[in-house]
Amino acid sequence: MKTVEFYKELCKIIPRELSCEWDHDGLEVCPDDEREVKKILISLDVTDEVIDKAIKEKVDVIIAHHPLFFKGISEVSVENPNGERAIKLIKNDISVMTFHTRLDAVEGGVNDILASMLGLENLETVGEEGLVRVGELPDEMEADAFARLVKFALSAPCVTLSPCGKKSKKIALLGGSGGDDIKVAVAAGADTYLTGELRYHPMISAGEWDINLLCAGHFYTEYPVTEYLAKQAQTLCPDADIEVFFSDRVEVI
Repeated sequence: MKTVEFYKELCKIIPRELSCEWDHDGLEVCPDDEREVKKILISLDVTDEVIDKAIKEKVDVIIAHHPLFFKGISEVSVENPNGERAIKLIKNDISVMTFHTRLDAVEGGVNDILASMLGLENLETVGEEGLVRVGELPDEMEADAFARLVKFALSAPCVTLSPCGKKSKKIALLGGSGGDDIKVAVAAGADTYLTGELRYHPMISAGEWDINLLCAGHFYTEYPVTEYLAKQAQTLCPDADIEVFFSDRVEVI
């Protein structure tokens, strides 16, 4: 399958219509849209390490969750980090396709996978953007016990809990950065809101919101979706060589 055709087929599975208005993902780099897709590297991020690996292993396509040019790019030169990355990719005929908030929203994507890993039941989608999931634990538990469950399920190095005094039963969640959706979780009647990261002031305001706030790491709440991407890619290109790369290099000391 050729690169541009491969991207169009993935868009049928993960439609752009599901993306938030402010989002910028897609076929971000494509030196040759007619190139046959034989080797695919899947990662949460398009880091220098990912690009160097793709070059070394003669990868045709990188598929990632986070956009390479999320905040735009003003110049394509070696003086600009993303410009230098684009140059390296183009010189080595490597395409980059990213699926961001539409992968959060799509059925079976980031947030459905996260809910499934935690054993949530009666799942529903809430909020105007269709990103936040709300479900119930089989049994009520103390908030700190739920935090430990999350840490174990996601293999997260650490989790941060700001308790409000409630037990955990009805869970709202959003992988990645979920600061703007605390109010969505509260409106849905959740007693606990799980996300990847929150800024300092929202995190210390659990009592004001009357909801437990739990952060398990941006990377660790989203990384499981790479296997979903690998499965979709393999279905479309059954003969392709596909590898999932663990792109996080942050250490908890």
